[in-house]
Amino acid sequence: MSVTTHKPLTLSLFVNDFLLLTKSRLTLTVVFSSIAGYLLAAQAPSALHILLLSLGGYGLAGASNAFNQIIEKDIDAKMKRTQNRPIPTGRMTTQTAFIIATILLVLGLVVLYGFNPKTAMFGAISVFLYCCAYTPLKTKTPLSVFVGAIPGAIPFMLGWVSATGTFGIESGVLFMIQFFWQFPHFWAIGWMMHKDYQRAGINMLPTGKPDSATALQIILYTLWTMVVSLFPVLGLSGALQLSYFAAILVGIMGLVLLWYGIVLYRNQTQSSAKKLMIISIVYITVVQWIYVIDKFI
Repeated sequence: MSVTTHKPLTLSLFVNDFLLLTKSRLTLTVVFSSIAGYLLAAQAPSALHILLLSLGGYGLAGASNAFNQIIEKDIDAKMKRTQNRPIPTGRMTTQTAFIIATILLVLGLVVLYGFNPKTAMFGAISVFLYCCAYTPLKTKTPLSVFVGAIPGAIPFMLGWVSATGTFGIESGVLFMIQFFWQFPHFWAIGWMMHKDYQRAGINMLPTGKPDSATALQIILYTLWTMVVSLFPVLGLSGALQLSYFAAILVGIMGLVLLWYGIVLYRNQTQSSAKKLMIISIVYITVVQWIYVIDKFI
């Protein structure tokens, strides 16, 4: 059951609801991924490019999240994790949310088109897949995670495309790193929130339940994440390079992520899943930083 509120609308409340509607913390991680991809491609990074990329990235990611909450307003009302969002509580109407989402979508596409058409195209594909494929599939099949991993993997490579105007082996590798990483990350979340998701008719886990088979798949996709993250050290990814020292650091981070996956396999507890979820966020953030720092030193 949703939580109702009768607080008068104020600027601070509207800003807070805007941040909730656009899932600001998640959206900012998307923006960071795009900036990292841009820095890896740019010969002479531009502060204006970073600012516009941040604006366009927040616009599209925020629009995706807002449209998602409009579509899932009844589902959100059933889950403890989401029932305090602005639409289920009645603090914001679906019409208002739709206007905000549309403005953000148009803003994001216009800004990204300013870089080059390919950047806007990939941004539009990301929004379409997230809202029109991943979101409706969440209540139908656990395969929704595979579909959702596609738009989720676009931001890292989007930054590269915004700088180069091309999609090649470099941006493809960046895409694959974030694509495979999402499986241990979102399955850890699905494990943690399994009961809450079940109340809303959502099942994110590959086997349909938090068991050893799901944990094993988490381990397997973690291994794929490690392999793809280390691929640039072989010198086969064009302009995207990784030094041996940086590869060692990336490998260590991969082993840490793998260890927490093994711990989940052994213990099969919510606390183990939560630790894996947290370390997965640390992993992708640190790996992106390692890539960027390695380029400039």
